[in-house]
Parts: sequence; C-alpha cells; structure tokens
Amino acid sequence: MEDGIRLSRLMAQQGLCSRREADRLIAAGQVRVDGVVIDQLGSKVHPLAAIELTSEARRQRAALATVLLNKPPGIVSNQPEKGYPEAVSLITEDNRAPHDEHPRRRVPKPQSLNVAGRLDIDSSGLLVLTQDGTVARTLIGPESRIEKEYHVGVDGNITETALQRLRHGLSLDGRALRPARITQTGSAQLQFVLTEGRKRQVRRMCELVNLQVRTLVRVRIGGVRLGQLRRGQWRHLAPGEAF
Repeated sequence: MEDGIRLSRLMAQQGLCSRREADRLIAAGQVRVDGVVIDQLGSKVHPLAAIELTSEARRQRAALATVLLNKPPGIVSNQPEKGYPEAVSLITEDNRAPHDEHPRRRVPKPQSLNVAGRLDIDSSGLLVLTQDGTVARTLIGPESRIEKEYHVGVDGNITETALQRLRHGLSLDGRALRPARITQTGSAQLQFVLTEGRKRQVRRMCELVNLQVRTLVRVRIGGVRLGQLRRGQWRHLAPGEAF
C-alpha cells in the first residue's frame, strides 16, 4: 500500500509497543491487520486499519516488567560514573518493598531494564526502570507531556518575580522552557510540576533566579506517586496503575 503508513510506526503511535518491538512481532508473524497476518518488515497499511496482536504476543507484552525505585542521592541513574553505583544495582530481592503487589514475579535482570527519565546523582525520589519500550516512549518520547512533580528545598530569596520567571519565561540551551507550575510550600520549599525533562532542569532553572537547590525529590510521574517506597526500595508497577 504505497500511500499507507508503516505498520511498525502505526503500532507505536497506537501505544501497542515500541517500533523495535513491533518489528520483532511482525517478523514473528504475531500481528494481524484486518484479520490477516502481516509478517513482512516495512509493510504499509491504512492508517485506520484494525491491528491485533496474537495471544502469544499479548502474553509476552504482559510479562514485560516496569519497576519503580526510590533512588537515594549518590546513585547514578543510567550513566556509569567511577565510584558510584547505578540505580539498576538496587533492583534485588533484598531491596524489594514489602507492599509490592507482584510478590511472585521474579526480580527483573538488571541488564534488561532501561531508565525512563533520569534523576541526577544528587537528587532522590521516583525513578522508573522498564523492559517496555512503550512505557519509555510515554515518559521520555519527544511528544511526551507527562507531568513530573518535585519537592525542592532551596537557599536564597524566593520572590514573586522569581516565581513568575520560573513559571514561564526561562530558556535553557537557547530553547524556551514549557510553562511550569511552581508553588511556594514553605519558607525555603518549592513544588515544581514540569512536563519536560531537560538535563538538570530544576537546578538550572533555580540558578537562573539566584536560588540554590539543597534538596530535590521527585514524588510523582503522571498518575504514579512515590507513596510508601522508602529510599533504596523498589516495587513493580501495580495492576491498573498508569502514568
């Protein structure tokens, strides 16, 4: 179909899986389009075509793990630094939260997990590690607008002018930042709600208005909260829990 759309791309757009995973499923003959198995990579289909995964493909997708970690300071998210442990090293049975709702599921192999939305080494809080490319795309894809909430302790004078600039009007690396929700919650405490994740964004935003970050904790990503997770603990994404 010359004027159609690549099947793998359409599957990713519909949130069925990542494009890489789509290619694997297509090649394995596990994708039907309008009731017909399509197993040729690069196949194009009508944008409104009905796409269905086989029962085996759905089972495989359901088995993909997504875990939530309360990352302590001093742990690197996904870029190894000499002398500092990586976040995946904490995904062990000993660090599993008692309230994990999938207690019978095996601990995912660290090398199979990818970080979806990093936290810098000095920050703590909610970190997502996943085997599912769809989850990663939802959280960090170029079109993502998922909210991330941070509780931030700062040094410096929190003025109304500073708050207004933090909410809208700052740029990083020559690009304007999206509007943010910034609320002062204490004499030296701020709540940030962002819909993007530039490198060290909160810290750099604060520096632009003469504030220095003392503590930074991510407490929410979309509809998923840090909740009862203690520092260093992890759990599986619960049934029905969605970003």
